[in-house]
Amino acid sequence: MSPSPCPPSLSVISKCTVYPVQKSTVGNLKLSVSDLPMLSCMYIQKGVLFTRPPVLIEAFVALLKQGLAETLTHFPPLAGRLVTDAAGCVHISCNDAGVHFVHANAGNLIIREVLSPTDVPDSVKLFFTFDEVVSYDGHFRPITAVQVTELADGVFVGCTVNHAVTDGTSFWNFFNSWAEVCRGVRRISRSPDFSRNYVKDSQAVLEFSDGRPKVSFDAKAPIRERIFHFSREAIQELKARANGRTLIPIAEIIGKQSNDELKIKKGELPCPNRNINSALDTLLRGTGGEKTVTEIVDRSKEISSFQALSAQLWRSVTRTRKLNARKEATFRMAVNCRHRIEPRMDPYYFGNAIQSIRTVATTGELLSRDLQWSAGLLHRNVVSHDDEKVRGGVEAWEKEPRVFPLGNPDGTSITMGSSPRFPMYDNDFGWGRPLAVRSGRANKFDGKISAFPGREGGGSVDLEVCLAPETMAGLEADTEFMQYVSGATARSSF
Repeated sequence: MSPSPCPPSLSVISKCTVYPVQKSTVGNLKLSVSDLPMLSCMYIQKGVLFTRPPVLIEAFVALLKQGLAETLTHFPPLAGRLVTDAAGCVHISCNDAGVHFVHANAGNLIIREVLSPTDVPDSVKLFFTFDEVVSYDGHFRPITAVQVTELADGVFVGCTVNHAVTDGTSFWNFFNSWAEVCRGVRRISRSPDFSRNYVKDSQAVLEFSDGRPKVSFDAKAPIRERIFHFSREAIQELKARANGRTLIPIAEIIGKQSNDELKIKKGELPCPNRNINSALDTLLRGTGGEKTVTEIVDRSKEISSFQALSAQLWRSVTRTRKLNARKEATFRMAVNCRHRIEPRMDPYYFGNAIQSIRTVATTGELLSRDLQWSAGLLHRNVVSHDDEKVRGGVEAWEKEPRVFPLGNPDGTSITMGSSPRFPMYDNDFGWGRPLAVRSGRANKFDGKISAFPGREGGGSVDLEVCLAPETMAGLEADTEFMQYVSGATARSSF
């Protein structure tokens, strides 16, 4: 990692509280069985990096504050506080208590120093406030905190939100709406839904022996953090391999078809079935020659791009950890339950509507079988997580209420969070899309992975990978994994 010319430093220029421009009429929102387990998790810390705005920084900060105040009228829980009633049930009090807002300066940093190093530099952690604050602390701290940090040639807009109040879907809906308001949009395009209809109105209560929950992992354990970028082409290669297919570009099919038609005219080939040709033409029409055979196959029955990428990461990290062949390796993946419940929830239901899917295999099985096998395990678990499974998970939790067990105590696990489907780059505050998405130090441990969309879109993916230093070094030397990483050494086939 290339060091900065000067050690990273941060100076706070101002602090204030931003209040909604209109009083809330929402009242109290009871935490659901998907919210409550997050009380022991740290606040979500995510933000976006921009080039420097074409206005004075003071004017830009004023714009963000005013836009935030207007946006909070649509998202009153974010300006509230947590309260616990006499029965032990936790609620969000939408009491307009306000959002913590910080304007800071890191003028000795430039954009290149944030993006160029192999590892994510420690300077990124300076871009967020409420460091390592646990979500339960929303009882006496703001639920939301924003920090705007000036760089020498850019600006970082970081947002820290209580994880018992939002999941990733809700977080990015708020962030996108804030950007819309700052651009002058009169009505936000995706209004949040505040109905409390996540499965049921549970009467289960979480109890803590010492009065408040603690983080379930060692936040001080050494880890390396790196962003691995996967282009659309690399992702499609992985998907084809996981589905047991050879990836053939559409352009190659068209070329072969044209060549065959010429041979037919010359009498060198028999005339093919016209119905088959017509069907192929229908499939190809409108693709612009840019799609591949893999993308035309029925997606409901195939292993997805993200499942293929996850399986490859699972295999490579497990190999690097050099575990005993009989040792079980675990892959945890957070899934959105909004569309899995019947009747379906509003896609912009505000709160947590997630569950963790756990897939287990022995190290020996995982490494002796091919990618198709491990990706198939993940695929079957995700596809089968339907309404019955979601409701079964809720019932099991009610019988034994507990906080979400973040961490990797035995060194065998991977936990995948966030999603490449989140609209992280749909955040134009008035002068263009972000350059990059980054996160703070919250909820990071050996084996914690966060998936972001690639900036260029089109199905590209960035993985924010946190591993023990020796495991990261092994992953960087794993050719089966690194062949798909953009900027890595030349790829070979397996």
